Amino acid sequence: MEGREELASPIVATKVSPSAKKALLILNCILLSLGNCGGPLSMRLYFLHGGNRVWLSAFLETGGWPFILIVLLVLYFCRRCSTSPTSTTVVFMRPRLFFAAAVIGALTGLDDFLYACGVSRLPVSTTSLIIASQLGFTAFFAFLLVKQKFTPYSINAVMLLTIGAAVLALHTSSDLPNGESRAEYLKGFFMTVAAAALYGLVLPMVEMTYNKAKQAITYTLVLEIQMVICLFATIVCTTGMIIDNDFKAIPREAKEYELGETKYYAVLCINAIFWQSFFLGAIGVVFCASSLLSGIIIAVLLPVTEVLAVVFYKEHFQAEKGIALVLSLWGFTSYFYGEYKVMKTKDIERESLHDRSVDLPQINYSSV
Repeated sequence: MEGREELASPIVATKVSPSAKKALLILNCILLSLGNCGGPLSMRLYFLHGGNRVWLSAFLETGGWPFILIVLLVLYFCRRCSTSPTSTTVVFMRPRLFFAAAVIGALTGLDDFLYACGVSRLPVSTTSLIIASQLGFTAFFAFLLVKQKFTPYSINAVMLLTIGAAVLALHTSSDLPNGESRAEYLKGFFMTVAAAALYGLVLPMVEMTYNKAKQAITYTLVLEIQMVICLFATIVCTTGMIIDNDFKAIPREAKEYELGETKYYAVLCINAIFWQSFFLGAIGVVFCASSLLSGIIIAVLLPVTEVLAVVFYKEHFQAEKGIALVLSLWGFTSYFYGEYKVMKTKDIERESLHDRSVDLPQINYSSV
């Protein structure tokens, strides 16, 4: 998803006016913003008031995948109206791509579990800062899998994000939630780091899948890939829920929930909606604009999530978190500025190549 630099959509580029494309981009930015801030906060809300089913929380991160199916159905009927019904393609994904997406989905399910473990033990302001280190892992695995070159800017970003995570790790005593031991806190810390590392592997795998797809990458195909990833991640989490007896525990937990049984189910539904908003928004922003814009939005929203966690959950914001936040934002800025420079250089080279091809002398073969 975010691994692509930029995708060109026949739907957006040729069938939608510039004003409609702008409106679609704004809508996706709103979805991404709501999901990016609301997802962690709603998940933490579940744990703060008596919830303790980690596999259930992991399930909710991708359990809203039927929303993508609804979008795909809308796109199908749009294609059906604009072309002959008999020639309208129902599914664009080929078997090779399906199996690749299924493997990525299984890894995503494991990543969801690790992240939920972290959120269950750590304040939102802490998990958000740790997850920021994902950018460093993404750069490393992208170098290994898709041969993405390191630049001085990306190396600087990795170092800054690593230092930021280390600052948090060295000052855990002042960040312990009420009633939680240092051992549980450290367990949550390292599981969140593992979640960041695993998702840092998933993103280059998605990009490698796109590169080896051997078919045109359209918005509809991207949605199909994302739906399969979410589906298999949900299957992994559902299996975990069965093994952990979550389905038997949910009714009992709902009755004992501090906010009441009705609000318990409301929190679960809102959680699923926020996370699916994040996925749909990220896909839309990457497709309508670029992954650079998607990354910038997520980076800009990091301090917003921090502030919301302090306001709503009364979390402590110590000096260490402030230092880690500054280092994270500095790392994000360094990375995305480097990506911007690379993209700008490629555009200049492309224009230069085009100009040279135009200036080549034309040979008059009739006179030869």
